[in-house]
Amino acid sequence: MALAAVSASCQVLRGTTGIFTSHPASLLSRAPALCACTLNRRKMTSQRKTDHLERTANTFRQEIISPAKVCGITNESSTVKRVRLAVENSEFTFKAGQWVDFFIPGVPKVGGFSICSSPGLLEREGVLELAVKYNLHPPAHWIHTECSLGSEVALRVGGEFFFDPQVSDSPVDLVLIAGGVGINPLFSILLHVADLHKALETTGKGFHMGSVKLFYCAKNTSELLFKKNILDLIHSFPGKITCNFHVTQQSSPVCTELQPFITEGRISESHLASYVSRDHLCYICGPPPMIQSMCKQLEDLHVPREQIYFEKWW
Repeated sequence: MALAAVSASCQVLRGTTGIFTSHPASLLSRAPALCACTLNRRKMTSQRKTDHLERTANTFRQEIISPAKVCGITNESSTVKRVRLAVENSEFTFKAGQWVDFFIPGVPKVGGFSICSSPGLLEREGVLELAVKYNLHPPAHWIHTECSLGSEVALRVGGEFFFDPQVSDSPVDLVLIAGGVGINPLFSILLHVADLHKALETTGKGFHMGSVKLFYCAKNTSELLFKKNILDLIHSFPGKITCNFHVTQQSSPVCTELQPFITEGRISESHLASYVSRDHLCYICGPPPMIQSMCKQLEDLHVPREQIYFEKWW
């Protein structure tokens, strides 16, 4: 899954700066050169296949490139591996929704993968997580066929698609709309929302988070990534975090636990209309045709264009 960050309203980012140049030096020294491409960001309607670095050439990146070591690998589904990475640079940070350039020793292609964990997990444990779907693109193929515990890589944060409210900001309600593995950055945002709720509950201080509604569409329930984690969040924050799972090709019975949250068919304007208002901030990630459709539907529901953010993936 390679990502290109494209938002309806680009935001000014404040990233941590400074180049980290310790081991593995050879990998870190070649990383900036690999990103020295200057092609313009392509339009959503373009059909030409491009590399992650080409697609994101004009997109914000932090300067820090940190070594990281694989410390966990699990199967999120039959085609998606969830990789846990211990980040070595203590100054490495990211915002919920951003992605990483993924540098692998011996692999000339650079991966682009959305972070699916929360910034809070990195702060607490020094780790982040990626969920990568199998394909033949060298970085994804390496994760599925060669990656093992202890494998060393390097990471750099990028992207203009994120949710990072400040304490002084007014409360806000979110709508998250995901298609397939486009759930990754939105799951990071959802986990960040949970951290914001927890911080306010335990300390009485912090950002006053509003409600969040997730609309998530996949072919069937087996391809709904993080579904157990999402249900846990719904039960932990009743009324504050809600979800509709949409399935388009379900052929087997849906388990009892999921049944109350399942809707047959794609996400439609009628589904959105029952919840969305012009006051919501809306984040979308999925295939380009889905993004185009969802943006139009939200605008038809009078959501201002500057409150709609999207990121496309291939």
